[in-house]
Amino acid sequence: MHEFLTSKQVARAIQASESSVKRWCDKGVIPTQYTAGGHRRIALPDLIEFLRSSKYDLVRPEVLGLPATTGQTSRVIDRAEEQLTEALLRGEEDLCRQIVLDLYLAEHSISAICDLVIGRSFVTIGDRWECGEAEVYQERRGCELALRLLHELRTLIPNPPLDAPVAFGGAVEGDLYSLATTMVELVLRDIKWNASSLGTNLPFSTLAAAIEQQRPRMFWLSVSYIRNEQEFLQNYAELYDEFGMDVAFVVGGRALKEPIRQQMQYAAFCDNIRHLESFAQTLLNASEKEPK
Repeated sequence: MHEFLTSKQVARAIQASESSVKRWCDKGVIPTQYTAGGHRRIALPDLIEFLRSSKYDLVRPEVLGLPATTGQTSRVIDRAEEQLTEALLRGEEDLCRQIVLDLYLAEHSISAICDLVIGRSFVTIGDRWECGEAEVYQERRGCELALRLLHELRTLIPNPPLDAPVAFGGAVEGDLYSLATTMVELVLRDIKWNASSLGTNLPFSTLAAAIEQQRPRMFWLSVSYIRNEQEFLQNYAELYDEFGMDVAFVVGGRALKEPIRQQMQYAAFCDNIRHLESFAQTLLNASEKEPK
């Protein structure tokens, strides 16, 4: 994809006149940077944000370095989930990109895309694997493909403000499932948090070091697998006791069954990405009201 675009490229991509694009740039309708010579340059995320809120469609996506078929799949969440499941199983990366980008351009929230399309697709793939209708390699390949899609989607989101509150998190030692923590990072950045995933398989000691050194406003823990429940609960309790009064701990994941959650302290437990988004938005609104 092209990182910065000229007004001519934008005009070709959306089938508008170049003079109209220049006028939108100069009026601030589309955020624009100017070269030393006065030439307009438009960041791709800013153009995508403009398209999501305007009447214009992406007619020639290939001009922007996007799949030429972008805009040609269903933009209905339910049908998209079925389409994505089959595309992931077949390893059809271009079709997967097209489905996800079309949903985003159609103004579906990233949290809804994560929960209702990507997340549900992997639940279906897991069910098929258990029934012998899918192979392990198809699920693993699908995970790698989905991660690439999420990283690409991240490039389409404008960067958060410089004074945005910091959030980070990841998955604990023994937990190698990276989709969930990557989704959290993406959704938080979309609502203007300075969020970053630390990755997976992280010892509690390094999580403590990260919190101590970076002092985030929020810390998330994605728990898809627990190797030893008692060891996990003890290490988590120590981490929370040290930082829980100053940092909002948010936890979630399929491994956190009710008996385990009852032994944990946290600011929020989130069943899905949309719940986390709502909690994070509440925190963000509270931060904005605090005196500077």
